Amino acid sequence: MKAVMVHAFNVRPELVTVSDPTPPEDGVVVQVGATGVCRSDWHGWVGHDPDITLPHVPGHELAGTVVAVGKNIRRWKVGDRVTVPFVSGCGRCHECQSGNQQVCDRQFQPGFTHWGSFAEYVALHQAEQNLVALPDDLDFVTAASLGCRFATSFRAVVHQGRVRAGEWVAVHGCGGVGLSAIMIAKALGAGVVAVDIDEEKLRFAGQLGADLLINSRATPDVAGAVRDLTGGGVHVSLDALGHPETCANSVANLRTRGRHVQVGLLLAEQSRPAIPMDRVIARELELYGSHGMAAHAYPEMLAMISRGALRPDQLLGQRVTLEQSIDVLVNMDRFVERGVTVIDRFV
Repeated sequence: MKAVMVHAFNVRPELVTVSDPTPPEDGVVVQVGATGVCRSDWHGWVGHDPDITLPHVPGHELAGTVVAVGKNIRRWKVGDRVTVPFVSGCGRCHECQSGNQQVCDRQFQPGFTHWGSFAEYVALHQAEQNLVALPDDLDFVTAASLGCRFATSFRAVVHQGRVRAGEWVAVHGCGGVGLSAIMIAKALGAGVVAVDIDEEKLRFAGQLGADLLINSRATPDVAGAVRDLTGGGVHVSLDALGHPETCANSVANLRTRGRHVQVGLLLAEQSRPAIPMDRVIARELELYGSHGMAAHAYPEMLAMISRGALRPDQLLGQRVTLEQSIDVLVNMDRFVERGVTVIDRFV
């Protein structure tokens, strides 16, 4: 099969031909119909993820068709249309038993702990409890865009942030995660403040329903501006980028007893940002992390998509070939892409 191979961190990957995978006893092989190109893949490529062993095939936002099953698989069969959370649980540890597979102690992550979906085929372990059946009317490209950014945003907004109608929500960073969060918060009836440094991305955020747009590059005091515009601060704020500055602003723009959700990755030298803990204590703020979404939580999101309350297809950016994805991946730190880039051609 054709695959994008990383031979060394921060060195341009290559398009290579490797052997087709075989299904593990507890897993399946999926023919990849589409797979997203995500900033998390970029973090892995530059060497920020300790789970990656070289040589490596990236890719974790995928959708496709089951073409082979392991001997222990009972729920899934050849021909099933599926996706999978980018964090899959073992099914046996305490966190999995409590329904929190997204923070499993022995998690499987395609594209990180194992070879991923920048390839014609991908082997998925622990498939029995982690695969998600796709509705017939959901195409692979849209389904692939759900895999990390949209599903992660859904859990961050709905389950961690507990956003309710009539509340104010701030979203710092209008990439794929942030735009997804804006759409989801609006669907729940919240008012949304979108914050970014790029005017084009802010305009797109406005098209998706953001009520207030703030260019942080042109605003000396972002947190103060958000508080002023929302009458004292937002109820929920998300750092959807993952940067010490956006993290600090997200906490500082909350109203009393507000809720900050950290969605964007803070890695390497940025992994220990300065947090205004005096404000956290004095105003009883709540700080949450959000790390993917378990398979059992997908039906709520898929139901909202099916009835048109959520339109993840509106977030799609360019569609590229497997070979073209290499350029997209290595340039992700430039933040030039609008929306979600998806690989939909593999040969």
